[in-house]
Amino acid sequence: MTKEEEFLKRLLATFRIEAEEHVTAISSGLLELEKHPVAEREKEIIEIIFREAHSLKGAARSVNLSHIELLCQAMESLFSALKRGEMALSTPLFDLLHESTDVVSKLLSIPDTAPAPGERSRVQAMRQKLADALQGKIAPPAKKETVKETIETTATPTPLPELNARLLEERDAEKPLPEPEATAQVEPQPRPELLHTLGAEGPYASSETIRIPATRLDSLLLKAEELMSAKLAVRQHAKLVRELEAMHKTWKEQWPQLLSEGLKGNNAPTGKTGTAAPAATAALNAFLEYNQKFSSRLEDSLLGLRKTTEEDFRSIGTMVNNLLDNMKSVMMLPFSSVVGTFPKLVRDLSREQSKEIDLVMEGGEIEIDKRILQEIKDPLIHLVRNSIDHGIETAETRRQKNKAASGSLKITISQKDSGKIEMIIADNGAGINLDKIKRSALKQGTITAEQAAAMSLEDALALIFESGVTTSSIITTVSGRGLGMAIVREKIENLGGTISIQTAADEGTTFTIQLPLSLATFRGILIQTGGQIFAVPTMNVECIQRVPLTDIKTVENRDTIQLHGKSVSLVRLDQVLELSPKPLAEEDGFISVMAVAIGDKHLAFTIDEVLHEDEILLKSLGKQLSRVRNIAGATVLGSGRVIPILNVSDLIKSALKISAGGTRLAAVAKREKEVKLQSVLVAEDSITARTLFVNILESAGYKVTAAVDGVDAFTKLCDGDFDLVVSDVEMPRLNGFELTERIRDDKRFEEMPVVIVTSLESPEDKKRGIEVGANAYITKQSFDQSNLIEVIQRLI
Repeated sequence: MTKEEEFLKRLLATFRIEAEEHVTAISSGLLELEKHPVAEREKEIIEIIFREAHSLKGAARSVNLSHIELLCQAMESLFSALKRGEMALSTPLFDLLHESTDVVSKLLSIPDTAPAPGERSRVQAMRQKLADALQGKIAPPAKKETVKETIETTATPTPLPELNARLLEERDAEKPLPEPEATAQVEPQPRPELLHTLGAEGPYASSETIRIPATRLDSLLLKAEELMSAKLAVRQHAKLVRELEAMHKTWKEQWPQLLSEGLKGNNAPTGKTGTAAPAATAALNAFLEYNQKFSSRLEDSLLGLRKTTEEDFRSIGTMVNNLLDNMKSVMMLPFSSVVGTFPKLVRDLSREQSKEIDLVMEGGEIEIDKRILQEIKDPLIHLVRNSIDHGIETAETRRQKNKAASGSLKITISQKDSGKIEMIIADNGAGINLDKIKRSALKQGTITAEQAAAMSLEDALALIFESGVTTSSIITTVSGRGLGMAIVREKIENLGGTISIQTAADEGTTFTIQLPLSLATFRGILIQTGGQIFAVPTMNVECIQRVPLTDIKTVENRDTIQLHGKSVSLVRLDQVLELSPKPLAEEDGFISVMAVAIGDKHLAFTIDEVLHEDEILLKSLGKQLSRVRNIAGATVLGSGRVIPILNVSDLIKSALKISAGGTRLAAVAKREKEVKLQSVLVAEDSITARTLFVNILESAGYKVTAAVDGVDAFTKLCDGDFDLVVSDVEMPRLNGFELTERIRDDKRFEEMPVVIVTSLESPEDKKRGIEVGANAYITKQSFDQSNLIEVIQRLI
């Protein structure tokens, strides 16, 4: 790579960071405008958005991204018209501006400077829509519900070629942007006036980069400079060690000679008195005196070295801790950097589902480890989607329940102590239907009918985290697969956190998440089992104690012990980790037991020995071992030995599988064998789509029969033996809705799973699909063959 290419690469990276900030500010401004602020505030916001679009256009021009530049130019023209009062704000206009902002965001995510042909077409179409809007005609947004409100005009839309020429002329003749009017108080970055609802100090960059305040860099530099004294101290220690080594070398070379001379004197002829010769005695005394002096010097040197080493250990320890704390603060980002896109997400989802939702976010200023924020973003998005899709009702339904037409969704974050934070996602919707949860769990085979009848509220709510359990009666692109909540809990537990639920009928649902503030270091307990040493996070350990062998009881084919008045399953840790089996480490009839907990799950493991508790620095196992079952990472002890860190969440799951492993494997083998024999009926009038579906399903091992329309499909269903029906909607003679309705009306097919795959994606069509009895509703715009196979595997 040449220097010019390397410079351009760095320049593009810088541009994308800046551009993301501009896009965030534009989106936040549009959301605030939709809240109908007072006239003065409205004018101020429009001015700010206009300037953001102008700045983004200029930045794109500087890196030769003309497609982004021209799109921003078209957006800027609209904002300019709004400034001049030539256009009025309306719901269709907001939809168009949000859509254009989404297109810019999509373009920024493309690594190449030149967009693909499909993206170029999308940009051209978007610019044409913006040009039409300037002429007074606003088309409905792409892939969104058609908005009834439109602006009628007899003006002729500007053709795109003419618009291109005009925009390029404007660009080439562009004058400096005028200063804002006196009423428009434009603040420099960061822009709290657009992000005040998030409690943020300003937009932050993508996950690949972070912005560091200069004050933090100054502090880091100061801490790094302090390490110079540590360097000098270590150099002094090395000098003392070398002096001791030289002293020992001299003694090693001299003492044999001195001792030999003394011994020679002892063997010489004695005098009349029978004593050794004076010379020999003097030589031996000299040797002993020499050894005594050497021993004293060595002792003094070692005492001095020990004293200075202990002092320097404390000093360096303080320096390292301070430097680590400062580095942690550099890696800390405000919570608002994650939820900054949530207002737009809630707006889009609520409009798609014809719901009115007020989003409130608090605690956005609290800072959390960047790595935790990256991992928690997707679980939070899923919980928000669930609240909108499953929880909050439509305005009409809420009025019927004597509730406010607009639902409420509140996201709050607070710091519980110096090491933990708490996130609360609460809605005032319909609450979780526990009967549906139990029925879904029964259908999945997760619980038995007897267990369902005796189940407590807490246990019933916990079922929502089981894979395949869902309250949705239909599978959509948003929800209904029953996999999301299981993944949410797994991600949270892998971060060392917990999640709990509270719900009440027609009052709403609250999810409470607790997480550590940082992943860098934590307290850990070193234990030994199966002849190997492991570290366990202290936060997950309830207690470690010695238990009499006589206290171990067998309940439902599981070993259990009593801890704190509760019965807890007991499993051998070496067995869970699949280590070489060794005799159980017991002494005088007692064994060592470590009790751990993740959320509401508690388990006890037998271990050989507890070594000690220490500060643990978590290290990754590398890309080649990015996911190792039961292992969260590794740490290096002071001796240089590498110790695995146990993943307590995985341990509990692995332990629970040990006793039930044979049954589960048998069930999986049986299910895989049955899949090969299952038969699917496909109803599709398009020969191309029909051929595609047949090939996809046959490749997945299903026996497939195709029908050309609804009538043909129902006839074949009556004459054949099928396990599931996949149907299009728009077909001659009998459409997909009518076919599904006829299937449900026939008692023979009451339980027949039906999957609708269609290009119809409006809320009314999805609602119709649910009403006629479809089990899943997949839109062709978001169609993916793995998605279809996954849905079918869940339903049969």
